[in-house]
Amino acid sequence: MSQPFEKTFAEFFAGIGLMRIGLENAGWEIALANDIDREKWQMYREHFGDTGEFIVEDIHKLKPAQVPTVGLATASFPCNDLSLAGARHGLAGEQSSAFWGFVDILKAMKRERRLPPLVLLENVTGFLTSHGGQDFEDALLALNDLGYATDAFIIDAARFVPQSRQRLFVIGIKTREVASFNDSARFYESEVRPPALASFVLMHPDINWCIRQLPPLPKSTQRLADILENLPPNHAMWWSRKRAEYMLNQMSPKHRAQADAMINGSTTRYGTVFRRVRNGKSMAELRTDGIAGCLRTPRGGSGRQILFAAGNGRFGVRLLTPRECARLMGADDFIIKAPLNQALFGFGDAVCVPVIEWIARNYLNPVWIEQYAKEEPPKLAEASVSYKTSAKQIRRPARSTR
Repeated sequence: MSQPFEKTFAEFFAGIGLMRIGLENAGWEIALANDIDREKWQMYREHFGDTGEFIVEDIHKLKPAQVPTVGLATASFPCNDLSLAGARHGLAGEQSSAFWGFVDILKAMKRERRLPPLVLLENVTGFLTSHGGQDFEDALLALNDLGYATDAFIIDAARFVPQSRQRLFVIGIKTREVASFNDSARFYESEVRPPALASFVLMHPDINWCIRQLPPLPKSTQRLADILENLPPNHAMWWSRKRAEYMLNQMSPKHRAQADAMINGSTTRYGTVFRRVRNGKSMAELRTDGIAGCLRTPRGGSGRQILFAAGNGRFGVRLLTPRECARLMGADDFIIKAPLNQALFGFGDAVCVPVIEWIARNYLNPVWIEQYAKEEPPKLAEASVSYKTSAKQIRRPARSTR
């Protein structure tokens, strides 16, 4: 049996290219990158060089002929309308509706008999509960309709780097034969499928599931202090005394007590701070467990993560540097030439490299071998469980005008 697909991938919503790094580390080869944001493309090009595979275009306007035949299509589509911190417009929102542009590309490739054998989606965990779970169901049924059996799991980047960053991943596997419902193995709950996700699987037997057992996640010993740059006290990144004290005074009594304990300690310790609005008032919330909070896109300055360093009666405050953000995303050697806010936005809106590499090595690569390294027709792995989907109308929300 000839192999019609190569171990190549197209990354949609590519951002600055961290998905690419993770997949390339696991043996995949880039064929296409696409994103609408020219500033992210600029950072991508500064790191990878002008290799020509990046198309700057709205995915709704991307022509199928521009997309090469690949073995894997990835989509880290915008989370703005799915995030708990957003307006929760869901897949009908102006940003997150871009998912349907991705589906349209796949539909066109299916008509041309070159549908990628594998699909990988990445988004915030709020995707699972958006519109009471309806958006997640619609997305999975859309993949089913294309011919993919689907799996889903959640991984926190803190298992790899000192950053708390939970993300929901969906994998679609193009199948030829689907096993009937297996009641004895119908329910998987594990460290990558917490109760809310496992319950969703159980409550949606009409979705064509292909649940795969995964090995234990690693346990990172790296801490925030390990990724910090050694900036001298007179470096411009450090805030003035007045500005630092203002932030200190924005803390609640609980967080202020933690900060004071750090200041009065005999060694320098580090924490991170986010500003949040509580009861109409801006508050500074301190985290001191050695893990940074989730990197975000700095919209209006509120999403920028702040470093708090204290000990021996002194304290200092500054933003995390772009290099520190790169390290928190597992992209230690990423070439950074962009201005501060542009760099922080690029990394805050990216994927964690070692998480992607782990998924590729422990999921995508084994499936690829099972499906394409044998002379027999592709079969579902023995470690998988599949449920036969019923015919159900997929509710596709109307896309907002961009």
